[in-house]
Amino acid sequence: QGQLVESGGGSVQAGGSLRLSCAASGRTFSNYRMGWFRQAPGKERELVAAISTSGGTTTLAPSVKGRFTISRDNGKNTVYLQMNSLKPEDTAVYYCAARTVGAVEYSYWGQGTQVTVSS
Repeated sequence: QGQLVESGGGSVQAGGSLRLSCAASGRTFSNYRMGWFRQAPGKERELVAAISTSGGTTTLAPSVKGRFTISRDNGKNTVYLQMNSLKPEDTAVYYCAARTVGAVEYSYWGQGTQVTVSS
């Protein structure tokens, strides 16, 4: 059974940086488009960043554009989210997710990692 395992979350002051990693196993990682989502308390889950199977195409939410970067290493079965210039409003649980090409929804999810940004 495939798994997605996030790591790299933690607490940081505003203006700081974190890099999240999501390691995939049990599936052919390069067949999946990957995304990073986040959910803050009392708010709906939102898509923060997405990346194509090859890594050649990325999409970022307007709220993080210019600060976050998504990338992937298919040789290591890992997707990354580099987060710079963090703001308190970035505080949330961050999840990675995978979807097959042609699918509308993300089918596979990690357990999440907490990111807390203090002012």
